[in-house]
Parts: sequence; structure tokens; C-alpha cells
Amino acid sequence: MPASTATAPHPHPLAAAARLVMLALIAVLTLFATHDVAQLWWIALLAVAGLPSLLAPQHRLVGPLSRVAEVVVLGLAASHVAAVASIGGTVDGLGASAVLPYLAVPVTVTALRRRFREGAALLVVTAATLLVSGAVTRVDGGPQLGQAGYLAVCAQWLILAALGLYAAGTLHRVMAVRGEGKPQPYAEATRLLTQLRTVARQLPGATLDPGGISEHLLEELRTVARADRGAVLSASGGGRLVVLAQAGVDRVDWETTLDADSAIADAWATQQATTAARSQSRSHRGAEVSALIIPLVAGVRTVGLVVLEADAAQAYPPPVVSQVTALTRPAALRLEAALLFDEVRSLATNEERQRLAREIHDGVAQELVMVGYGIDNALATVFDDADETAEALRTLRGEVTRVIQELRLSLFELRSEVDRQGGLAAAIAEYARTVGASGGLRVHLSLDESTARLPAATEAELLRIAQEAVTNARKHAGASNLWVTCEVDPPYAQIEVSDDGQGMADQRPDGRYGLAIMAERAERIRGRLEIRPRQPSGTTVAVVLGTSARRDNVRGSAAPEGE
Repeated sequence: MPASTATAPHPHPLAAAARLVMLALIAVLTLFATHDVAQLWWIALLAVAGLPSLLAPQHRLVGPLSRVAEVVVLGLAASHVAAVASIGGTVDGLGASAVLPYLAVPVTVTALRRRFREGAALLVVTAATLLVSGAVTRVDGGPQLGQAGYLAVCAQWLILAALGLYAAGTLHRVMAVRGEGKPQPYAEATRLLTQLRTVARQLPGATLDPGGISEHLLEELRTVARADRGAVLSASGGGRLVVLAQAGVDRVDWETTLDADSAIADAWATQQATTAARSQSRSHRGAEVSALIIPLVAGVRTVGLVVLEADAAQAYPPPVVSQVTALTRPAALRLEAALLFDEVRSLATNEERQRLAREIHDGVAQELVMVGYGIDNALATVFDDADETAEALRTLRGEVTRVIQELRLSLFELRSEVDRQGGLAAAIAEYARTVGASGGLRVHLSLDESTARLPAATEAELLRIAQEAVTNARKHAGASNLWVTCEVDPPYAQIEVSDDGQGMADQRPDGRYGLAIMAERAERIRGRLEIRPRQPSGTTVAVVLGTSARRDNVRGSAAPEGE
């Protein structure tokens, strides 16, 4: 039998029990109304009419035809039982109420199967049967339709059944709408990321880079307010802020601690524009200064601060503050979107790195280990004078060991991240020590890192550049010593990797694939990559972000280290 006409092999127990209970109920009511056992044959006829629907509920013809037969028999039974009950002395056709409760059975079945049109059709057939049967049935010399009680009972049950069917249909539509409002997480993520990509392409410069958006905001603000110095700050965790962009002088040592006694901390806590008569720089030595700090609030969350300073008194009266606030209000949403996108991109990058690490570990690395075991077995079986074969196998074994070591270093590189507690310098130092030890290099470290932090995405890019430079020195330079210098004083940073190897004939960033990757990473964070020969031998690779730091700044840590 085709799938569309397949029948259930057994009736559903609950459906069978519900029909039996309803049949027993109307049988008892019919006996009370008529006091005539012979009228129970209508109950038996209803049971026979509903049996096909019970046995084959999914059949496209048997089920609907059986339910039509049920309501036809029901209409005839209601009219006849009402007439018999009237003759017995019951007032005015009310006896139809003994049988009509069974109307709930076929209507409920259609509602549960979401066949609401079929349910409406059954109500129409029931009404027509009641009218025709009432017209031909004679009671006290007149048609039964003339009895007000008969009409009232029929109308009552038809209306109740119609209301139940309508309520079931409405509930189904409401649940469907709610289901559409809660799509699967991955489907929702795909939809949102697609919209984000479309919106990003329509933005100025087609970018969602927090630094680019912050620089654009500062340029706008300097058209409406005087700003000898300015910066956009954002939270980085641990009660500190990071500088996303700055304008004016080459470098300002902005206050980035939220628990300090400063206008920056006040503006962040109150989410209100704040003015001050002193600089928000920790090293500013100017005379008259006016500072304006505007919080960037998206919804109820502070996503950043804009700091403007002028070397003049009362430079930010209320009208100027209003103009600045009007520009920063929409910028807060743009910056929040950029920061969220940056976080999503970082999560995706870390996830992909972990995936690659697992694939390498479970794939190529395991295969090479098995190859090494095979070589060991081959060496163990060489008992004759095949010295040349044994030497070749030993060489091959050494090569396999080297490849496995390379893979392990690649896994370490992929898994390395900047710890929000340890900082960029600690991550670079750990990587240089590990790689240097594996390559027989003597590593010399010089670490100078402020307590202030760079944005997480910037630190990640600097770490990858340093890793690539260290790896190149170990693989290709043939060096004995490796010098790694890390100086971080946000927004300034400089990472320098030098070796005493054979040097490079071509120091252009596009000369080799690894150098091109480093140059792209540096450009992404608006830094510059420098590649130059080292005297008397070797190569120096440096990435510089921002302008040179002044030595009068307060350092969180400045401890040169050598190994």
C-alpha cells in the first residue's frame, strides 16, 4: 500500500478509551431521557460509524468518511431521541442534549490532527442533518423544528463545538509564530552574521575595526570642539581601559585605571558627561587645562569613553558639551558593534587554531609516530652485514624525529595565547624560551611592559608576528643566539627579534611568504614592520606600533632578562 494511504496497525489506546467513555456517557443520558432501552441502538450505530476512523486515522479517505458518517448518525439520533423524550413527557425537545455531547469526539480528532477545515465541514454537515431530520420528524402533529427547546439545544452544542475548533486553530497559529521566533542557534547566528556582513560593507570604509571607528569619531569631534589632545578608551577587563585611538600630540599617557580618583573613573561610573580643570594624562605638566570626558553608552552599558583636552580654561561650556554628546550618542552603538565583531572574530580565530591543532595531533603526527615505530622494527630485524641499509634507516629515523618535533612546535604556536593576567611580554617570552630550547638557541630576553594593556586583538597580532619571527630565525638563519626585545607602553609597543645567523639576501616584506604574513598583520593593527641586517651578522625583524614612549612614564615592570 502506498505511504499516503498507510493505516495504523492498531488503534491508539487513548483515542479508543475516549470514544468508549463518550459512548457510555451518552448511552446513560439517553436512558435517562427516554426510559427506552431500544434507543440504545443509536449508540451502537455511532460506534459502528466511528470504528473505521478509529482503526485507520491516517487514511486519506477512510478517516474523513468515517467522521462524516458519525456526524450524520449523530444528527439523526439527536432528532429521534428528542422526539421520543418529548412523547415521554420531557419539555419541548430538550432530549437532544442527551446525544449531542458526542459531537466533541469527531471535532476534537480533526483539531488534534490540525485539519481545521475538515472540522468546520463536519459542523456544517451536523447542522444540516439536524435541520433536515428535525423537519421530517413529527412531534404532536407538527415538525420538530417548531420546538424552541430542540433548536436551542442544537444551537448550543454547535456553537460550543465551533468555539472549541476556533480556539484550537488560534492556539496552533500562536505556537507556530512562537516557534518561528525561536530559530535554532546556528540558524540565528548565520542570519545575524549575514546581516552584519551586509551592514559592514555599507559603513564608511567598509570596516568594523574599533580603532578605525574611534579615529573617525575623534576627527568628527574636533570639528565642533577644541581638542589639543583626544582619545577613545575602551574596557579591557580587570578595571582598566585601553586606548583605541588618539589625536593631537604624538603620545599621551592617559589615565586608564577605573578605580583611580579621576574624572575618567567618574564619567564611567555615572554614565554622564564630566568636565575637569586638570589633565587626564598621568604625565602632563601643562598649566591651564580643560578636560571633557563623554561616556559612550549603548543601551545601559558603557562601552567606552571619549576624552578631549584643551590647553585653555573653560574650553567646554554647556553648548559645546551638547554638540559633542550629539555626535557621540550614535557613535556608541557603532563602537559596540565593532567591539562585538572583534570579539566574535577573536573567538572564531581561537577556535580555528584549536581545531587545526587537534587535526595535526590526531592526523599527521600520529602517522609519523607509527612510521617511526616501523623504522625501529626494521632496525631490529637487520642481522646481516647490511650496514648501508641500517645507516639509511637511522637517517630516516632522525628525519622523522625532526618532523615530529616541528609538528609539536606548530601545535604549541597554535595554542599560544596572550593571557589577560600575564600580558604580551610573558606570552612572547614563553614562546621564545620553548622554541629556542628545541632549536639549540641561546635566548636573550629584554622585557619592558607597562601595567596598562593594549586591546586584545592588537596583542594577539603582535604575538603572532613575534612567533613568526622567532620560528624563521630557528628554521632558516642557522643562528646560535636569539635576542628578543618587548617594550609595551600603550598605545606604543615595539617587538624586536634578532639573530646572529647567516642573514637574508632579500629583506623586503614581500620577498618570502612568512615575511608577507607578518607585514599584513602589522598593517592590520596600523603598525609598521622593519626588516634590517644585524651587524656583524644576522637579521633583525621589528614591529612598531605608535610613537616612541617617553622615559618619564611610570612602568609597571621593567626588568631585563637574559638566558
